[in-house]
Amino acid sequence: MNEKELIKYLKSLGLEVHTSTKARGHQGFYLKNRIDISKNISPEKIIPTLIHEFTHYIHSEIEPGIDKNGGSIEVIFDDDNAKYYLKELEKVTNFADVNSKCEKLQTHKELIKEKIHEYENIIKNKYPNFMRSKKFKEFDNYIRKSDAKYLLKYDRVKLICGGFTKKIKIYSVDKIEQDFCDMPKEFAAYIRLRSCQKRQARISARINRLGKYYAKPTELFARFVESLYLDYEKVQELAPNCCKRFYELLHAGYYKELYGIYDLISNKELNIR
Repeated sequence: MNEKELIKYLKSLGLEVHTSTKARGHQGFYLKNRIDISKNISPEKIIPTLIHEFTHYIHSEIEPGIDKNGGSIEVIFDDDNAKYYLKELEKVTNFADVNSKCEKLQTHKELIKEKIHEYENIIKNKYPNFMRSKKFKEFDNYIRKSDAKYLLKYDRVKLICGGFTKKIKIYSVDKIEQDFCDMPKEFAAYIRLRSCQKRQARISARINRLGKYYAKPTELFARFVESLYLDYEKVQELAPNCCKRFYELLHAGYYKELYGIYDLISNKELNIR
């Protein structure tokens, strides 16, 4: 089955399939009997992405409401003992999608953490009792009448001052020494420390969001089926119990129309039954 045949099969089931959308910022997206595939993905990713989104459709058929609750491993594998399947599915996800481990974000977070310690040490050279968790009174007294106070909230600000003749001032965390020549280096370090803390919080929030997304049973299952197409032998190695149970249920008709793409999600050379 090639790409055109796969799309034809999905449409024969009553699904809308669109391959020239932005897919809501994703490679693919499924919602209410509609599959969107991003026009920006490479040709070799079209079939696995279609399989991934089609699996969401199948999952929604056997377990309604997955778009709200994320589904459950117990229903996916029709088995109350889910923990063994879950561990294997997580391994497959980490293999199939390097972003699932958030390694780049974790590295970036560690670099920011180092910068925070660096700025903290600069401050403590003059203010040894400084603590990030408490008010920095000396800084607060200094900053009150300075435009630099805006940099505590924004890394870059544009101020329009004056009356009839407007004067524009642009300040940046990157050039504090240029914009505020008289500012002690400890206070400049504190502004940058606060900037790093905001960046660290944003990265942590993003890691948490991604973690929740990748941990959803419906995403784990869709990535598992997609990976069977991409590299069956590796998936068999990482998730033998999931593979065994999946093919048992597939042949029994549990996954309904998913059996229609059996040639894409099986390795015929291995004679899977």
